[in-house]
Amino acid sequence: MTSTVSPPAAPRTSSRVRRGSVPGLLVLLVLLVLAALLSLAIGSRSIPFGTVVDVLFDRDGSDASTIVHGLRVPRTVLALSVGLCLGIAGALMQGHTRNPLAEPGLLGVSAGAAFAVVLGIHVFSVDDLSGYAWFSLAGAGIAAAAVFAIGSTRGGPNPVSLVLAGAAVSALLAAGTQTIVLRDLDTLDSYRFWVVGSVAGRDLDVFWQVLPFMLVGLLLAAISAPSLNLLQLGDDVARSLGMNPWVHKVMGVAAVMLLAGAATAACGPIAFLGLVVPHVARYFAGVDYRWVVPYSGLIGGLFLLLADIVGRVVVRPGELQVGIVMALVGGPVFVLLVRRMRLVRL
Repeated sequence: MTSTVSPPAAPRTSSRVRRGSVPGLLVLLVLLVLAALLSLAIGSRSIPFGTVVDVLFDRDGSDASTIVHGLRVPRTVLALSVGLCLGIAGALMQGHTRNPLAEPGLLGVSAGAAFAVVLGIHVFSVDDLSGYAWFSLAGAGIAAAAVFAIGSTRGGPNPVSLVLAGAAVSALLAAGTQTIVLRDLDTLDSYRFWVVGSVAGRDLDVFWQVLPFMLVGLLLAAISAPSLNLLQLGDDVARSLGMNPWVHKVMGVAAVMLLAGAATAACGPIAFLGLVVPHVARYFAGVDYRWVVPYSGLIGGLFLLLADIVGRVVVRPGELQVGIVMALVGGPVFVLLVRRMRLVRL
């Protein structure tokens, strides 16, 4: 009598693929609203939520109304908009370079903005945040344009060349910045308050100055995001399917320049946000950039709002600038992402 031995059962594999959804975006929007209310209520002087809602729609001249409208509304609006821009810029940058460690600073945005601010302080005696914003925006744009020109070929921006050009231009500009601040202590004193990255002390005038650049960048990002799915397959495949890769690459890089440049101009350089947020977005939304980009924007705004709130409470009655909080929290969070999550290969 012979017996048959059945082959071992194949291990079960999950067929579930993560994919973004409208309900997911709505959940993030609700979390953003809650975080914004927390931002309006928490500070060196806490204000009850009911009072926040009352004075938000009815300026009654009270101390609570003055604090909410004069101090906390501007920093909340800036944190939300800057986080949104940096999150989207990081997702676009990683998609166009196909590099999971890419972030907007690779385009030379931060280094260009810093060098321009130092020049503005040293040469033109600029001493207000509104002036810093214009110099920062101009420097970020010129540096990013230089990186784009150096790192582009006939087929458009080359991922490897773009990263190498960004590193070279950033190093050159950083050397120029250090040369000026080391020779002029007055410039160093003014520059060091801008370079840490902060949403505190800004008023809505700064936001209105950079808003047009943010809106154009968001429009370009919305147009170019769907094309990233095809660009991941390579230029030849994208071209065979009727796409012009050069046009879409230029559009995407221009969106990164405008979004990251405007964000840096408004609040100074903020580390890790553009690097970490796209990985979190891909963990929840999958690899489809039609979902990754909006998820990255909302998660970026949420992260920066929460980081600003944490900075207000950890060293009361003082504050930690949001750039410092992001640096302290972003590093460990990114290490956790690398070790606990399987990062999507781009």
